[in-house]
Amino acid sequence: MALKLNLGAGDKRPEGFVNVDMFGEPDVHHDLESFPWPWEESTVDEILMIHVLEHLGQQPSVFIGIMKELYRICEPDAVIRIAVPHHRHDNFFADPTHVRPVTSFGLSLFSQKANLEWQAAGAANSPLGLYHDVDFEIVKTTVTPSQIWRNRYPQQVDNVQLLARESNIYNNLIEQVDIELKVIKPGRASAKA
Repeated sequence: MALKLNLGAGDKRPEGFVNVDMFGEPDVHHDLESFPWPWEESTVDEILMIHVLEHLGQQPSVFIGIMKELYRICEPDAVIRIAVPHHRHDNFFADPTHVRPVTSFGLSLFSQKANLEWQAAGAANSPLGLYHDVDFEIVKTTVTPSQIWRNRYPQQVDNVQLLARESNIYNNLIEQVDIELKVIKPGRASAKA
C-alpha cells in the first residue's frame, strides 16, 4: 500500500498521513536535509510540504538532493502539494529560518518537458530535470491574495491577471503560493532513450 507523507509536519497532523519532522513528536523523526530518506523507491503516492520547502536547502546541492529524494520515493503520478509564502511578501523575509524563495518557475526547472522545450528554443534556463534525472510536472499553481490586495482592489479581488501584474511591481500583495506537482516516471528523456 502506497504511503502518504506530511513532510515537515510541525503540529499539523492530517489523517491518513505519516507525519515527519526533526522536531516535536512526529510519527517519524528525520532531518529532510539528510539523505537518503528512510523510504523505499516508488512507495509514496502523496506528499504534503506545507510551509516547509522554503526552510530547506540553503545550499543548491542540498535543495537538489531534496528534489531527487522526492522523485526517488514517489511512485509514478504521485502528487506533491507544496505551500510557501510568496517570495515578495514580508512573511517570507521576516522568518530567519527561510533560506530560499520557492516559485513555480524555479520548480519548473525540474520538468523534463520544459527542459526539452527550452533546449529546442535555445533558452539558457537550467535544465535541472535532465541534469538530475528527475521529472515533475506542475499541475496547478494558486495564490492567496493578501489583505493589502483585498483593501487595494476590493472590487477585483479575484482578478488573477491584475494581481500577477501588480505583484511584479509591489510587495505584499500575494501572501501564499500553492503548487501541485505530479511525478513523471519514467522521465520523458528516459522514455525516449
